[in-house]
Amino acid sequence: MKRPSELQAVIGYQFKQPGLLTQALTHSSYANEKHMKKGADNERLEFLGDAVLEIVSSEFLYHTYPSLPEGELTKLRASLVCEPTLAFCTNQIALGDYLLLGKGEELTGGRLRKSILSDALEAVIGALYLDGGFASAKEFILKYILTDMEHKKLFYDSKTILQEEIQGQNMGQLHYELLHEEGPDHNKHFVVAAVVGDRKFGTGEGPTKKAAEQQAAYETLLLLKNQREGGNECT
Repeated sequence: MKRPSELQAVIGYQFKQPGLLTQALTHSSYANEKHMKKGADNERLEFLGDAVLEIVSSEFLYHTYPSLPEGELTKLRASLVCEPTLAFCTNQIALGDYLLLGKGEELTGGRLRKSILSDALEAVIGALYLDGGFASAKEFILKYILTDMEHKKLFYDSKTILQEEIQGQNMGQLHYELLHEEGPDHNKHFVVAAVVGDRKFGTGEGPTKKAAEQQAAYETLLLLKNQREGGNECT
């Protein structure tokens, strides 16, 4: 585990109230274990950060996609601020390495759990809002969440998009093959491959089969994209 204060250098923001960042990274399991005062964990900051994220993402999508109707904007926003996508966004700053977790959560893979990671990310946004105002929180969101939209949409809808692509190209039947499973019931780890016909493509791993399949589908889409682009370059 890395110290919460070290995250400031990673995100390029120095907190005037560093305690806010520590709180944002404090999971309820840690606060309970250490008998910290009520409200010392990151749940209230998560509540605030969620609201800030919604307004920033709404404004961003409104200006970025001027021709999209309200319903499509709502669907797109939901895909960007949902738990799996937010957890995916934390990889860039290795947020899980800085979390303060109770021993139980630590032992059962809490640093990789999507719900914990996405909640912590929203809590960091809330902390930035309180410490530096709306502009600081918005800058963080634009830099780490509302970037590389193509890949984030691809990740969120990876299984659906892959199924459509496989069918469109008549490549054969798509299924997911479990390659490896380990760990006790409360801390499972699955490794899955996306298989088209009899050929294995991308692999993925996660605490559930569904999460591993989503990752495998995403990796397969990237492989197919690279193959297409490579083929285009050769012609």
